[in-house]
Amino acid sequence: MSVKPGWQGRFFEDFEVGDIYQHPLGRTVSESDNTWFSLLTMNTNQMHFNAEYAGRSEFEKPLVVSTLTVAIAVGQSVTDLTQNAFANLGWDDIKMTHPVFAGDTLYSESIVLEKRESSSRPHAGIVTVRTRTLNQDGKEVCSFKRTFYVYKHGAEQLEGIFPDGERPLSLED
Repeated sequence: MSVKPGWQGRFFEDFEVGDIYQHPLGRTVSESDNTWFSLLTMNTNQMHFNAEYAGRSEFEKPLVVSTLTVAIAVGQSVTDLTQNAFANLGWDDIKMTHPVFAGDTLYSESIVLEKRESSSRPHAGIVTVRTRTLNQDGKEVCSFKRTFYVYKHGAEQLEGIFPDGERPLSLED
């Protein structure tokens, strides 16, 4: 028997300018998600948790906290973009282009805008992407540019992370 490695994520060398990644997992936002995120982030704007207050707005119901929308978009992209990243360098040009409500399902995709070798870290490179998030109807709800450091294949920082078991895994277990 041999160990079959699972998805290892992309490394610096795997990115090419113009590549588009449609991130595989959609996420339906619940009212509880919105309430908890409002509480966790101490967001006291009633548009996010008071139906009576929000009902008087042009939206007529509570909006999902915009930073939750961005957090979901970033999270959706990790599998394809930053599984092997070790630092975010910046988010730029964040736009919230359509309201998000509890019950909406979000999908994100990213395009590689640029990449370059790191001059100070020979084990890594810098990648910039533009990510957009769509709702279930294909409406773009947010977009942003993101730049991050990502390890190269063979970076010693990634070696030996998975621990050796006290005994080997076997069919008899």
